[in-house]
Amino acid sequence: MSYANDMPTADLRTHAGLASELRAGVMRLRRRLATERHPDNDLSIGQMVVLGLLVRFGDQTVGELARAERVQPPSMTRTVNCLESDGYVVRRAHETDGRQVVVAVTDAGRAAVLADRQRRDAWLAQQLAGLTPAERATLRDAAPILARLALTD
Repeated sequence: MSYANDMPTADLRTHAGLASELRAGVMRLRRRLATERHPDNDLSIGQMVVLGLLVRFGDQTVGELARAERVQPPSMTRTVNCLESDGYVVRRAHETDGRQVVVAVTDAGRAAVLADRQRRDAWLAQQLAGLTPAERATLRDAAPILARLALTD
């Protein structure tokens, strides 16, 4: 089924209608971007998210990673264990708190994230090129708003 020419099914003038259309559109785009993963990448989306956090924000504790992804620490520990066993992250002692361990991305982990991002960004850039200048301007204005919404509790 093609959604390219579908008209919105909700009244976009209402908060509820806009919310419904944004949710559906963002979810379809997320699923589409997920299909554009690098072919050599066998990591789960959750593992890629953790690697992406480490690449973007630097070394973090398991607790910090769990809070960022809104999962329980034991779940994040399992993810980190898998990433560590595959050589994508390493653990080291925390500089000031000997009770904590810090997770750091390895060169292999960084390479996996960058290759995956490059492939997805290339696909999305190609799609953006097919839009009108006004549509691209609208998305340019919307991008920071969507990022802010994603971080809201």
